[in-house]
Amino acid sequence: MPDSPSPSPPWLDGLFGHLPDVLAAHYDPLAPWELLGAALDRVLGALPDERIETGITPDVHLIGGPIVIGKGTRILPGAVIEGPVFIGEDVLIRPGVYIRGGAWIGDSCLVGASTEIKRGILLPGAKAPHLNYVGDSILGSGVNLGAGTILSNLRHDKAEIRIPHDGGRVATGRRKLGAILGDGVLTGCNCVLHPGVVVGPGSQIYPLAQVRSSFVPPGSLVKLKQAVEVVERH
Repeated sequence: MPDSPSPSPPWLDGLFGHLPDVLAAHYDPLAPWELLGAALDRVLGALPDERIETGITPDVHLIGGPIVIGKGTRILPGAVIEGPVFIGEDVLIRPGVYIRGGAWIGDSCLVGASTEIKRGILLPGAKAPHLNYVGDSILGSGVNLGAGTILSNLRHDKAEIRIPHDGGRVATGRRKLGAILGDGVLTGCNCVLHPGVVVGPGSQIYPLAQVRSSFVPPGSLVKLKQAVEVVERH
């Protein structure tokens, strides 16, 4: 018997304390994943063909368009950026970054070495600093991903992503959906968030934890329990 439909938890309305106006105009607080669909296409499609307000060295690769990069942003050698993309002011993009498939990166964000962002939204002050994959995901203000954190966005069977809740499942209408992380969420090193994880503001996730499709309430601590045995070497 298929799972019954279920409404989203009401605390989703408080995921993000402040959305930039250009995103807020398209935002449904009880279905935040909708922002990653046609809404993001409209936001990026309205960008000017090219507006780059910072110096770009020849060893930074800009492909396609439109591409907007704000004042004070530093992009270090070896980064590859495919439009359409918006990158705000005072952003730091380190070597080996790959931004593709449409992305919106707010002011004062950090995208670190060997991190890939595919169709992602980083709200102001969010950080994906070391060896991260951010696929079809939203990072709230002040989010920090631990080194090696992966936000997976596609089920092996490629089915629609539906999130278990209250005895039923919330249909997202999306085949590709990573994680929606509210303001101030912190993940430990080498976490894996499976497709369709929504984490409330102020929550923390232990290193090495695997979090399956779910709604994690605000202020939660997601623990990993494991047994470690130390024995004498012979």
